Amino acid sequence: MLNFVICDDNLAITEKLEKMLETIFAKNNYDASVVFKSDNAKDILKYIDSHIVDVLMLDINLNSNINGLDLAEEIRKINNKAYIIFTTGHLEYAMVAYKYKTFDYLPKPISYDRLEITIKRLFQDINFMYKTYIKLNNKNTVIDENEIQYIKKDGMKLVFHTPHCNYETYSSFNKFKEKLPDSYIRCHKSYIANLNQIQNVNSTLGIITFKDGHTCDIGPKYKRELMEGLKKHGIFL
Repeated sequence: MLNFVICDDNLAITEKLEKMLETIFAKNNYDASVVFKSDNAKDILKYIDSHIVDVLMLDINLNSNINGLDLAEEIRKINNKAYIIFTTGHLEYAMVAYKYKTFDYLPKPISYDRLEITIKRLFQDINFMYKTYIKLNNKNTVIDENEIQYIKKDGMKLVFHTPHCNYETYSSFNKFKEKLPDSYIRCHKSYIANLNQIQNVNSTLGIITFKDGHTCDIGPKYKRELMEGLKKHGIFL
């Protein structure tokens, strides 16, 4: 799921923008949600520092000692990958806004049609970024590949485990292995592990412990490939 955050000093606009976004998500079957909104830049920074945020919609004129451009500069120190969409009634800021790796710029008042075009383009962009996001199914469910601890085969389903929740889809290991970077290694007939999320490997007991505390088994057949993969990526546990 993609997590959206909104910051605007006009709470009425914030509420309207949230409703438009949720309508667009439902209409297009997008796996996304507005998880936080505020008229206070400091609250936004505090939230981003401790939560996963994928898309930020920022008003440039916040009527405070920090404007949307300043806020974007601070955000980039915390999160360099999130999409930033600026909103403002002052067109003169448009060119300046793009220095913060801006995805789009929406002039106010924001129309539903204009917003939907931007959101559709954003999801199209994400769906082509296989090195960053993985699309699970035709419901536009996408996961940041860096969040995945491991993938488990459960009958006809694949379960993608992240520290926050599990995602399920009906597919095969072989189909998804093609979409994954080489930091994902088959470690068991029922598991694919994300090497970058491994906390410890007990080769004697045949157990991998991930950074969130969850574990999975190492199959004897896959032990050598796992250890070579760790060495290749400079991971020494």
